[in-house]
Amino acid sequence: MAGIGRLSTKDTVLLLCDMQEKFRPNIFQFTNIVSNAARLLQASRILGIPAILTEQYPKGLGPTVPELGAEGLTAHAKTSFTMMIEEVQKEMQALGNPKQAILCGIEAHACIACTVFDLLEKGTEVHIVSDAVSSRSQTDRLFALSRLKQSGAFLTTTEAVLLQLVQGAKHPNFKEIQQLMMQPSPDTGLLAYFSAL
Repeated sequence: MAGIGRLSTKDTVLLLCDMQEKFRPNIFQFTNIVSNAARLLQASRILGIPAILTEQYPKGLGPTVPELGAEGLTAHAKTSFTMMIEEVQKEMQALGNPKQAILCGIEAHACIACTVFDLLEKGTEVHIVSDAVSSRSQTDRLFALSRLKQSGAFLTTTEAVLLQLVQGAKHPNFKEIQQLMMQPSPDTGLLAYFSAL
């Protein structure tokens, strides 16, 4: 349902932004961010939600980290901050221009922000998975989340996305999704966001 942010498995795409080797030592909570994004990618495969992957200047910043589990996805190389490069837009069009986008990756105040702005301008409902998004600086991360919420994106968490997509135990894939939630999502420092409100 448009307007309130109810996620659906239909007409939705998972966007995986620039989780690459050279960012590993510098991104706040990198390991936990990628772990959460990997669970979302696993869920998208179970639920039939298409996923799109980008890499920022892979020649210099390296490939996508293996623990994301993105084998089989085409990595779209880019130098602009936004994920909405021509190749990605063509892939979105081939998918029928999904009405909802679930977004995770890095960096929150750069590539994630520019992607959100472009998607919102096109009328796409954007769900930023806050515990699967980060920056080098926690300050930049938290201010980016606040700014993007002001712009109209929905802030959510990995587990909230998983639960919203199945809507209950009667969903035919519920048990598979439940397995992805056996361990709680790691703390990625988001309590600072709410204490700042």
